[in-house]
Amino acid sequence: MTLTPQIGPAAPRGLCTDCGVSRMQNDKACGRACQFIAPDYPGLERQVHGRTRQDGDEHFFGPFQAMYRAEMAPPKAGAQWTGITTSLAAALLERDQVQAVLTMVPDPEDVWRPKPALITDPQDMAEARGMRMGYAPLLALLETAQDLGFKRLAVIGIPCQIYALRCLEEELGLDRLYVIGTPCSDNTTTENFHHFLSLLDEDPASITYLEFRADFKVELRYADGRQRLIPFLSLPISDLPADFFPLTCRTCVDYTNSLADITVGYMGGQGAQWLLVRNARGAEMLDSLGDQIRLSTPGSAGKRASAVTSFVANTERAAGGLPLRRMPNWLRPIVSWLQPRIGPRGLEFARARVEMKAAETILHLRREAPAKMKNMVPEHVWDIAAPYGLQPEPEETPASSGKKYPGGD
Repeated sequence: MTLTPQIGPAAPRGLCTDCGVSRMQNDKACGRACQFIAPDYPGLERQVHGRTRQDGDEHFFGPFQAMYRAEMAPPKAGAQWTGITTSLAAALLERDQVQAVLTMVPDPEDVWRPKPALITDPQDMAEARGMRMGYAPLLALLETAQDLGFKRLAVIGIPCQIYALRCLEEELGLDRLYVIGTPCSDNTTTENFHHFLSLLDEDPASITYLEFRADFKVELRYADGRQRLIPFLSLPISDLPADFFPLTCRTCVDYTNSLADITVGYMGGQGAQWLLVRNARGAEMLDSLGDQIRLSTPGSAGKRASAVTSFVANTERAAGGLPLRRMPNWLRPIVSWLQPRIGPRGLEFARARVEMKAAETILHLRREAPAKMKNMVPEHVWDIAAPYGLQPEPEETPASSGKKYPGGD
């Protein structure tokens, strides 16, 4: 059974991705649950994982016990990649470890629009496969789950949803909670996404699948079975309106969903999926798939510094209201050919994206909401951005930090 009950309107907020908390009866819970007010990642990492992130790759990706390239064998029909996320959730239902899974399914009026749902039948997890783009008040259905008496629950969500979930977890009265996270940074409204599709193809309604791949290409699939690959450098990003990606997504500090029990994405997968087992509950979920999932060691190649430095320079121009420097058309095919061969790949690509997001957060927030810098940018984000010359000014130094930064007080 899949339940998609009606949800009340969102309360007006400033920086907000409509995670659903403002639509709950106690909409004031936003004040202590929102990632975009004063996030406490060290405190929640200790709460969820029993410790904070350490040096090495945890510096970039958050706490984890194990990290893999992974793929379902065979892949699940209709999945965005191979179906790991929905398979993990289906296994929880099959083993009666949870009574329901809180996730997204496509809106019946628009397959690209996400709609929150509670799924109780493992077979129905197939409805949740595939990518959707837009805001969806996922956590509002926590109250529906409580009304139905569900005490064992799994949640599949993006970072801003999972941060709020972890803040409210102890108040939910659950006997068991499993959290499957997917990475995210660049969400937009469903309407904006339709506009983006219209820039990619004269018949956007025929596009059934879109994926940003780790080989620096976007993959499109069509209703008639065609496939098309577009190099990142050929995307019409500069033709999009300035507010296509909202300030929330341009200042997200948790690309890798570090508070999930297990994170399933693509950045470090090199053609497969990228899986981070973060704690014992994540390991339990992975073990439940047995030989249905194929695991291998992630690779890493290339150097990220040049790519990130160029990104930071372009972001500084954009955040300062200056036009982006467009690459000459004759050069685009050459660079597009070189990127997957000599650019950062595997884990180095994932590290690059995390560094880019850290820089983007600082530069855009510094220009558009400077008063929020002190409370909204965690210390580890400053540490990640430091190699690129980004240091907090005295008024920007994290309120919880005892560290002395160059330029700080």
